[in-house]
Amino acid sequence: MWLNDLVSVGPGSDPLGACGRPQSRGVYKMFHGTSVASARLIIANGFQPSSSGLLGKGVYVSRDKTKASAYPRNAPSSDRVVFELSVRVGRVKRIDKDNHPLQLTWSSNGYDTAWIPPKCGMLCIPSGLEEDCVFDPKRLLILSTFKSYQIQIFKVCWSPPCIFLCQIELIKSIF
Repeated sequence: MWLNDLVSVGPGSDPLGACGRPQSRGVYKMFHGTSVASARLIIANGFQPSSSGLLGKGVYVSRDKTKASAYPRNAPSSDRVVFELSVRVGRVKRIDKDNHPLQLTWSSNGYDTAWIPPKCGMLCIPSGLEEDCVFDPKRLLILSTFKSYQIQIFKVCWSPPCIFLCQIELIKSIF
């Protein structure tokens, strides 16, 4: 299983550095913020790619937990859930300027993930925080889930028969 290849990112550390590019074919810990209702749907049905967005179609994630914790943007913190994920990035396209020629078409040009580096100066990212878009949701594996304002309250079991049971328990424990 590709979890064994996960790049370890401890609290407050980033082995790639502040502007480190996700290495093609690497596996990284990333985060996805969503609402409680959407989190339930993700657990029941898996991630569904958004049909549009800054980087086009895909699932939006970030290695920056702070960024993920701010989504959905207009929701109260009590309605925010963050998924901690293991992400197989595959082939990565760096998008580091406004109106980049592959900003919306990276996936049809052979890339699996689009990456906006932190503090790259894009006007459409005023926070300056990293953003990634993964085209195929099968590249994402949920490791844990927590409310954006709480400590982590769930860890996924590592053995495949247990993952389903843990996800059922997750619904009971955070929602």
